[in-house]
This record gives sequence, C-alpha cells and structure tokens, in this order.
Amino acid sequence: MPASWLRIALEVDPELAEAVSEVLARHIPGGVVIESTAIQANAEDEGTVIGNLRVLGYIPHDAQLEQCRANIEQDLRYLALIQPIPQPEYEPVQEQNWMEAWKQHYKPFTIGERLHILPAWLTHTDADAEGERIKVRIEPGMAFGTGVHPTTQLCLLLVEQQVKPGHTVLDIGCGSAILAIAAMKLGGAKAVAVDIDTQALDNARLNAKLNEVQVEIGPGSVDEVLAGQYSLQQADVVLANILAPVLVRLLAAGLGRLVAPGGVLVLSGILEDQEPELRTALAASGFAITSEQRSGDWLALAAKPSPR
Repeated sequence: MPASWLRIALEVDPELAEAVSEVLARHIPGGVVIESTAIQANAEDEGTVIGNLRVLGYIPHDAQLEQCRANIEQDLRYLALIQPIPQPEYEPVQEQNWMEAWKQHYKPFTIGERLHILPAWLTHTDADAEGERIKVRIEPGMAFGTGVHPTTQLCLLLVEQQVKPGHTVLDIGCGSAILAIAAMKLGGAKAVAVDIDTQALDNARLNAKLNEVQVEIGPGSVDEVLAGQYSLQQADVVLANILAPVLVRLLAAGLGRLVAPGGVLVLSGILEDQEPELRTALAASGFAITSEQRSGDWLALAAKPSPR
C-alpha cells in the first residue's frame, strides 16, 4: 500500500516551537501538532513538560507532495538564518482506521462470578457465550474504564461483592461509567456518576444508554455531590477508581461523608507502595478496611465507617 501521508517532525528548543509550527502551518492544511519529548511526573500523574518539544505535521501524499516539501524546507532555511534549527525528519505514514484497529484487541472477558464485560460492537451471538452472566457493554471512547486495566477489574470484583438489590450508588471520577452501570445491573436502585472530564461524561452517557440503565451523570466531584447538586448526597456504596494521591486528597475533602449509615466505600487505583498512606488517610476519615483485592502491584479496598 502506498503511504497516505508524509510526516515531518523537528525536535526544537521550546522557544523555537511556535516559529517552526508557523512555518509548517503555512503549507500543511491539516494543522500542526506540538508535543512534549519528556514529562516529569508528579504525585497525581499530571506531569510537567521538560526538555525539547517536537513539532509535527502531515503532508498529503499527492501530486503536490514534493513541491510542498521543497517549500517547507526553503522557509525553514530562512528561519535558520535567525537561529539554528535541526534538519526535519520524514516518515511515510499509512492511512489507518484506528477504531477498527482497537476493536481487534478489545475482547470480551469475565469478572468475578457474575459479570461479563463486552465491547459494544459485538453481536448478540457473541454476547451469549457466557450464558447467564450479567452483561455490561462498553464503548471505549476516550474515557478511562474499559475494564481491561487491573484497577477497574479489582473495583468491579468489589462492586460485585458489595452492591445488593436496592442499594444506591455514587461513582466519583466515573470515566466510562462502567462501575455505576455494573452496579445498576447487579440490582442497584439508583446511581449518580460524576467526573471532572467532560469527554468522559459524553462517553458515560453513551454507555448507560447502550446498557439500558438509568444513571444520573454530570460534572463534578466530592464537593458538588456534598453541595446537593445531584439527587444523592449519600449512598450505600461509594466508588472511586482514581489514583491513590487523588484518593487521599478526596478523603481529606470529605469523600467519606458520601457514605450512608451502614454503607461502604470502595477505592481502587492504589499501588502497593502507596498503600500505607491510603490506609492512614482512611483511618483519619474514620474508616476501617473490611475487604481487599490485589492484582500484581495494584490494590483495591472496601472500607466501612469504624464503630464509635
């Protein structure tokens, strides 16, 4: 197959990135991307960009390719007269349907004793393979929570154990809403799912519709739920599958106050070396761990308010 695009890339000092991107943008109608070459991670995994930046553009592989390339290189030479810049690197790129490629790798799998997680695009015949298991269909989109990652699987195991018919559920940092959807299919009476990522909310609504369950979905986190912006301010089961440093911060912000009397808090996204800090934060919030699930370096916990 002939290449559909010719990728041009230059790794430059951050001060030069804007000037180089302007040069490329004059000749590349599809736009230009500036990306980091290195990230210094912080405790909550947001990261800070360090080092050089990479400026990327994609030249259509058509009759004007060579002329476009010559024009770009000429303009870059003019720019280099002001300040030295590296030679551009070129790489042919094939056209690819990334969603179709993703579908080849996302396969159905079972969780615990009752759950069967399915890609949304599988037929009913494929879905029937696991018989009477409760089927949760997920369209991955851009949100976290396909069920493939160990943190989600561990949390689903605890959801299966903790959610009983008639329970109310709060899902904090819901991502794809896989946890809230599974809880409803396990017999939950009502679920509210919130996230600070608006893209995740769109995906969560789509997945709730695919599974034909009612989940109240909206923007926010602990503060918004406590402030009464949703129909639940407390729930029998409160779920949070995020990162351990974020969980510690949310516990300090009142995550435990979302748990109804007699309810349970389910936390996942915890690495082994983060476990002591998380246990300390739970104890400080008045919770005692009642059960846990582990997979490799990851841990998920269920905790209940300690007896006074």
